[in-house]
Amino acid sequence: MKSPTLVFLFAFFILGFSKNHAVKAQDSALPFVNLFDSATNPGVACYRIPAIVTAPNGDVVVAIDERVPSCGDLKWNNNINIVMRRSHDNGKTWSEIETIVDYPEGQSASDPSFILDETTNALFLFFNFMDLENEKDVYHFRVSQSRDNGKTWSEPVDITSQISKPEWHNNFKFITSGRGIQTRSGKLLHTLVNLENGLHVFDSDDHGQSWHLINNPIVPGDESKIVELADGTWMINSRVNGAGIRYVHTSKDWGTTWHTAPDSALIDPGCNASIIRYTSTDEGADKNRLLFANAKSTDNRINMTVRISYDEGKTWTAGKTIYEAGSAYSSMTVLANGDIGLFFEKDNYQQNTFVRISLEWLTDGKDRYNAGQEH
Repeated sequence: MKSPTLVFLFAFFILGFSKNHAVKAQDSALPFVNLFDSATNPGVACYRIPAIVTAPNGDVVVAIDERVPSCGDLKWNNNINIVMRRSHDNGKTWSEIETIVDYPEGQSASDPSFILDETTNALFLFFNFMDLENEKDVYHFRVSQSRDNGKTWSEPVDITSQISKPEWHNNFKFITSGRGIQTRSGKLLHTLVNLENGLHVFDSDDHGQSWHLINNPIVPGDESKIVELADGTWMINSRVNGAGIRYVHTSKDWGTTWHTAPDSALIDPGCNASIIRYTSTDEGADKNRLLFANAKSTDNRINMTVRISYDEGKTWTAGKTIYEAGSAYSSMTVLANGDIGLFFEKDNYQQNTFVRISLEWLTDGKDRYNAGQEH
């Protein structure tokens, strides 16, 4: 017969081992990879504004602002470059940092965003440009493209005259960072904000050869993301400063008219977020799913959380917390292996972290469709 002391010690050891093992398992389930950190580059004040996309060949491509003299935004910073990294293995390992947009001091590029054209396999990289020496406070819109999965990029083209209006010349305006989309019809869609004239959508019907402003302002809305719903409706999810929640805008007539409503379930501190389609019946997947990531808080940029919607954004799950502490801008992509790639600003912009999430982890193994439950 074992002594009480030995039984107690054995139980303590097993419980202790199980607890430690659980911590390690959780850590390994969500391995954070710090991709851009100014602490490792003394010549850079900070890295900000993450964007992520999965290239046609399955590579994961990320881009971000490299803010040299200060962490200030474009309007107050005369040296911001766009830099990137790439992964060939769904985010396990990454290339070194590469500079893809670098203008002379006094000119800056900021707020990267991607669109993938699945018809032509072209990757588009959008950014906002400013010449602080000669046109202070005047925003320009530029786009570059890659035909080799983000390895090389074309000389940026200025598309300001195509998607802006002459009377907006001195307005505070910008293409929103992160992602745009391609609809099932092949149209390319993205959002831009004019703080004096409202949120707008711009598009291309010729695979990026030309771009056009849809001149129907949407309010309220700051930095926003657009998705196409299963029935063809366009849906925009918007940051609205001071509201404590997100606003949702929907259009059933390709941006001619919009219906606007607050979404009290999606609390938000006034911060850029991410919404993407994870699966679609039109893509040969089993069911429609949307994903939403943001700093889940009404007044602080903390608590990075990913939620899932099974009803095209009408309702959302409570979500899973990715990181409880400082969390700000985020961008998501669906990886080649079916996992979810999240790239977000962490710890008061000190780090910019990639994390890979599985649907099983996100739903605790209880995904509504895979569990055989009714929609």
